[in-house]
Amino acid sequence: MAESLSVAVKRGDIVESIHRVHAVAVQDGKIVAEAGDPNLLASLRSSAKPIQALLLARVREDLDENDLAIAAASHFGTQMHVEAVRMLLRKTGADESELDCGLQGGRPPEPVYHNCSGKHAAMIAVCRAHGWPVEGYRLPDHPLQQALHAEVAAAAELDPKEVPTGPDGCGVVCFALPLERAALAFSRFEELDGGDRIASAMRTRPDLVGGNGGTDTELMRTLPGWIAKGGAEGLMCAASADGLGLAVKAADGNSRALRPALAAFGAALGLDLSRFAEQALQNSHEEPVGTVAAL
Repeated sequence: MAESLSVAVKRGDIVESIHRVHAVAVQDGKIVAEAGDPNLLASLRSSAKPIQALLLARVREDLDENDLAIAAASHFGTQMHVEAVRMLLRKTGADESELDCGLQGGRPPEPVYHNCSGKHAAMIAVCRAHGWPVEGYRLPDHPLQQALHAEVAAAAELDPKEVPTGPDGCGVVCFALPLERAALAFSRFEELDGGDRIASAMRTRPDLVGGNGGTDTELMRTLPGWIAKGGAEGLMCAASADGLGLAVKAADGNSRALRPALAAFGAALGLDLSRFAEQALQNSHEEPVGTVAAL
């Protein structure tokens, strides 16, 4: 097993902490690069959203790229993002009152501002298309969540029994995969039914998938043709148009390690993510005080 990546946080010349980061790249079903443990089990959290959005792409051919991008998003809650969610709800005959994602601290006290509201709007639309009850759509025994469990497992070429689940922050089911399986799922994403539409939407509207400054949004802007989706606790999954899939996970869950780790791991694959290599730290006076960078 190759050594994991090390990302150091420095304050002046003082090394304050070191994050260990595991990473794997898969193409044509095979590992082509790795750092750390490619079999590390990681909860996908929001990195699963593009896969979850596949069900929407299949049942609603009339939706445009804005609708599909916000369905795969962990959005920043700006007016642009909220209007995209509202438009998806209107087009699919749903109402904001049906969103069961809860409220999010630091945002207006309406579910539509939650960063998962686009995913929830998509889930409601899928329920209506299949004739499933909207009530309880987020619960593990609902047919929607069972279908999503099967979908994630199939994308990773696993049996659902091999994919552990747990409760996500917004109340739906979340799924865990070994990093290699997560990278595999992203590497073959556009081969999946509906994957081409979701990928096209993410490439066209990376600003809806996250927001300006978001690591997944900026990765897609830096590497044209790529898709990327971050997940909580320091996970990033991404894929190129020609089927190179990546999964990168900070062992301690701190997402500040992701950009330097992506730059270091990407360099070994011939990818120019040099703008991610060193992240500046500032104090409350907006003065530079240190860096976050791979060793």
